[in-house]
Amino acid sequence: MDHPDSTPPADVPPRPTRRGRSRSGPLTWIALACALAVLVAAAWDRRREPVSDRTVGEVTRVGVADGDAIPAYLRASAAELAALTGSAGPGPGDYALVSFASYLTPAQLATALGATPVSAVVARVPLPGRQTEIVRIATLRVPDDVVAGMAEVAARKDREAADYRSRAIAPAATADPELRRVYDTGATVSAEEAAAYRSACACVYAAVVRDAPAALRALATRPGVRGVDPAPEVRRLDRTVFTPPLPEQEDVARPPVDTGLAGPTPGATGVGDSSEAAPTVRGSAPSSGGPAAGPGPPIPAPTS
Repeated sequence: MDHPDSTPPADVPPRPTRRGRSRSGPLTWIALACALAVLVAAAWDRRREPVSDRTVGEVTRVGVADGDAIPAYLRASAAELAALTGSAGPGPGDYALVSFASYLTPAQLATALGATPVSAVVARVPLPGRQTEIVRIATLRVPDDVVAGMAEVAARKDREAADYRSRAIAPAATADPELRRVYDTGATVSAEEAAAYRSACACVYAAVVRDAPAALRALATRPGVRGVDPAPEVRRLDRTVFTPPLPEQEDVARPPVDTGLAGPTPGATGVGDSSEAAPTVRGSAPSSGGPAAGPGPPIPAPTS
């Protein structure tokens, strides 16, 4: 029996070599899936980014400007208050700057405002013949927050007085009698301010409140209230400057005359200065380190 030849016939083509399955298809899908995941994650991150604040760099000013007539300011405020309608729908109401006819203690402030919601108060120590610093104290509870804020200001004023005394005995001051007098005066005024605030003095002369138009109009008729300046345009208190008139001034808004020095007391501000230059009590902090003995006056605490 003949055995078949193992060699295939010449006309039969050779069997193709078997190759492994191509991996290019799955790799392509994996790459596309990864790219899609990156795009989705980036889009989600953009959605979570906070909306930019368009009010940055914009400052709203409420009050009387330096050199302006106070009676005209009060009349304009009253007219604006009478025309105030408020925003539609429920809400906390509009901000307003309330100025008082005299300087009030924290307890007297509570009586003058009644149940009106308060956001801040404006205060200064009314030392005769002195320009003293204007401070804005964040306030929600009257009189407790005002008393606590005054205590913080008193502690800062103690540090300022010590700083002035340290500078007064520095070589630069001992060689210059005029500079020595400036430092001595600054130390005296700061110490008097500290003592006044520590005793919860009659130093508050304005308040920033927020209420409905009808409630603001009722507030304007309360005893001791000099004027209510509505400010419906205010949205952020930290971007608003309040300049209420001083109680002792009846005609024109101006810094009080300082009889202690030829110029203003270093570090002090008058009514013509905005409350931007006066540190908000809850945000102020002493400078690092001990009192400096350099040639210049102490640097005021930064505004909150």
